[in-house]
Amino acid sequence: MASTGTQIFAFVLALLGILGATVATLLPNWKVSADVGSNIITAISQMQGLWMDCTWYSTGMFSCTLKYSVLALPAYLQTARTTMVLSCVLAALGLCLASVGLKCTRWGGGQRAKRHAAMAAGTCFLASGFLCLVPASWYTKEVIVSFLDANVPESNKFEPGGAVYVAFVSSGFLLVGGSIFCLSCSGKRHGHQDLILLPPDKLLLQQQQQLLQQQQQQDQLQHQYCSLSPLDNKTGYSLQDYV
Repeated sequence: MASTGTQIFAFVLALLGILGATVATLLPNWKVSADVGSNIITAISQMQGLWMDCTWYSTGMFSCTLKYSVLALPAYLQTARTTMVLSCVLAALGLCLASVGLKCTRWGGGQRAKRHAAMAAGTCFLASGFLCLVPASWYTKEVIVSFLDANVPESNKFEPGGAVYVAFVSSGFLLVGGSIFCLSCSGKRHGHQDLILLPPDKLLLQQQQQLLQQQQQQDQLQHQYCSLSPLDNKTGYSLQDYV
């Protein structure tokens, strides 16, 4: 298995990934209005996210409108909502499994159980990173296609916002962390029995019991050896047989 430091590094990357994916899911700036053309409008900036649309006005006012109708949304936006939520859920599940599979933790059972937990955590992180990468890529593609479309008015042109870049970086963290956890389980087993991690007091008690059992076995063998007498051997030499 991988070293403890490598697993902790992967855990930190996955933790940053789930935080970034959660923030990207909630941010309203998946795409922002592009400053093109010479049209003067009352709104300074427009932002559109997965759940709401926000607008900054020249008067300093800020307003947001929630997207209540799901069926009225385009396919890429519906897919982005679903996959980002699933990505956050899988990443949270992976963190729970990773805390059990870490070598530095005392819970989780033996080495075999920890390997299985680390493998499951890595799989969850990889799936979460893939689910976070798909909507970010698809959303960016739709924004760029709409921006390059000559039929779209300049006042309705948008460009990718900060939430898209946060989603890309978060997916990278999750993919790297999941890969490290999966690689930590690729080592060969050197023994048939699992080593169970015990607290120091229980481990000391177990060692004392083993020493006591070995001492009892030695005493039994010594007692059996001392109980044997040369006179009990009928085939041995005896002077009384010739008198």
